[in-house]
Amino acid sequence: MPAPISGEQTSRDREALLAAAEALFYERGIQAVGMDAVRAAAGLSLKRIYVLFATKEDLVVAMLRRRDHRWQASLVEYVERHEDPRERVLSLFDWLEQWFAEPGFRGCAWINAHGELGSASPAVLAEVRTHKKAFHDRITAWVDAATDAPAEPVCLLAEGAIVTASITGSPQAARAARTATRTLLG
Repeated sequence: MPAPISGEQTSRDREALLAAAEALFYERGIQAVGMDAVRAAAGLSLKRIYVLFATKEDLVVAMLRRRDHRWQASLVEYVERHEDPRERVLSLFDWLEQWFAEPGFRGCAWINAHGELGSASPAVLAEVRTHKKAFHDRITAWVDAATDAPAEPVCLLAEGAIVTASITGSPQAARAARTATRTLLG
């Protein structure tokens, strides 16, 4: 009888699996990546993978949650080091520009997941909506602290910059959105 797997080993396996899945799904697309590719990249057996996540959908949701935690933390850390409320709002677009310029940038993982699975997977759709609501809520809080102007146009500028950068492969959209936001802030 094999020895039981420790909690520590389960955590390591889970992290290796999520990291492999995130890299592959983000680079190639969720539907284009089979579980054999995830297995090979993670160095785990399919049996072990399915013990950790019963379905590919469960793995996708967990991957999106893991990515959301890092993505939101990075955004907040960058923006909130600015003390001036207006600079906080504008620095959102500086952060986006840096993200857009990263090697391997392929747009928003949540928009991509929604495009692939959103209508077919209520769990993925819920995760996408949770992420987008949290992103918009953060922007709204920063805008509300800076001005009486409505926040929704700034949210739309940020989302539009993300989609545009994904399509064009250029970080220029963040600069244009920053300029428009400066005008909106008055």
